[in-house]
Amino acid sequence: MLTAHLTLDPAFRVAPVRRRTFGTFIEHLGRCVYTGVYEPGHPSADENGFRRDVLDLVRELGVTTARYPGGNFVSGYRWEDGVGPRDRRPRRLDLAWHSTESNQFGLDEFVTWTRAAGVEPMLAVNLGTRGIAEALDLLEYCSVESGTRLSDMRVANGAKEPHGITMWCLGNEMDGPWQIGHKTAHEYGRLAAETARAMRMMVPGLELVACGSSGSGMETFGAWESTVLEETYDLVDFVSCHAYYEEHDGDLASFLASAVDMDHFIDSVVATADAVGARLKSKKKIDISFDEWNVWYMSRFQGAEPPRDWPEAPPLLEDHYHLADAVTLGGLLISLLRHSDRVTAACLAQLVNVIAPIMTEPGGRAWRQTTFHPFAQASRHAGGHVLRTEPASPLHGTERFGEVPVLDAVATHDEETGATTLFAVNRSTTQPLTLTTHLRGLGTPRLAESTTLSGPDPYARNTADTPEAVVPRPNPGTRLSGETLELTLPPVSWNVVRLTRS
Repeated sequence: MLTAHLTLDPAFRVAPVRRRTFGTFIEHLGRCVYTGVYEPGHPSADENGFRRDVLDLVRELGVTTARYPGGNFVSGYRWEDGVGPRDRRPRRLDLAWHSTESNQFGLDEFVTWTRAAGVEPMLAVNLGTRGIAEALDLLEYCSVESGTRLSDMRVANGAKEPHGITMWCLGNEMDGPWQIGHKTAHEYGRLAAETARAMRMMVPGLELVACGSSGSGMETFGAWESTVLEETYDLVDFVSCHAYYEEHDGDLASFLASAVDMDHFIDSVVATADAVGARLKSKKKIDISFDEWNVWYMSRFQGAEPPRDWPEAPPLLEDHYHLADAVTLGGLLISLLRHSDRVTAACLAQLVNVIAPIMTEPGGRAWRQTTFHPFAQASRHAGGHVLRTEPASPLHGTERFGEVPVLDAVATHDEETGATTLFAVNRSTTQPLTLTTHLRGLGTPRLAESTTLSGPDPYARNTADTPEAVVPRPNPGTRLSGETLELTLPPVSWNVVRLTRS
């Protein structure tokens, strides 16, 4: 049997756990909005048309922020189409996803939904087909109390108080040739800088996100961040990262090690941002908003033809996740937590139906995908500070990343409550792993819970008929004796151990 060791000490801190790490993403794409979060006439719909069954699952999932309205969709979006009386809202062709947008759900509905769900709204402005003036119009509508044309329009539309949105994305994936209004780094950097400057003139305390590369595999990766930040460094707070992962050609070992790539991506962007700061002789540090990340079988989508006849809310990108997907997603969460000193916001893309942890049937059931569970557990149990962990782990070979540690782990500790949580992934596809953890400075903790998400079939899935086929279950092989914690991690598993103050 494989064996690994690590030591936990509350004195060795990385950074506070950032609640915005557990954000999500709602885009007008496929069935994310329509028959996802919004379905008037559904048996569970409330007076606003929001599906209560989905709201219940969103609260259980523990998301803290929601990025809206895109994504690729935002680069052709006219926000005015989605406010005011619904019977006067225009239907538009959405070029990003080759669909028809009814605009029955728009900005005000989104903000109302976030309040019902208890999450913070995060908005993106269109810097593809629009620019500074339109961004200012949107900001005025959202943020000015009253007394101007657009703020009074919001009041007349039923929102007396400003929406109070503080975090704004300056466009989306503007380095991508697929993006409507795609720009060079210099073109985008200048536009983002001038938009940011103007927005701050209206509302000084905004938190602004500049577009980083839409993936570390882009030819311009690194150079894009450098050029954009040269223009925007003093005007923005974040640079974005986007990354999606999938299993290629049956290479499960590499897939389970996807967090190795995420770690390198984050470290590279941090190094680039800090190099720009050094050149500018600035003491400011740019944080990362990892505002799109997930497991996504993109290769299936890229080979498919776009929908014909511009359908309305067609089923798109509805990946059905299995156990190995959930374990890989858990590893990505570990990476994000491990980098909490610089990754201070993140958004799982997306929330419902579209590469999502929650699935629904139009007019019918809603259920949790396998990927729901690692996210929900991390959001619920990660608290206080992220602790520095340096596991001593055996290595195994992967085709894409070479030799990687079999164990990936991170821990958090809340000094006020005494709660300590260990999150661990066994990347081995065949062998269990015995993990011994030495606990220092925690007094005499008590074992509160130990669970594992695992099973004999790494490709087992949850469905509407079998929604609990893959769920976290108690790990009977967990023992706590004094300052030593020992447990067995099954192959292809996500594991959570919770300790409390005795």
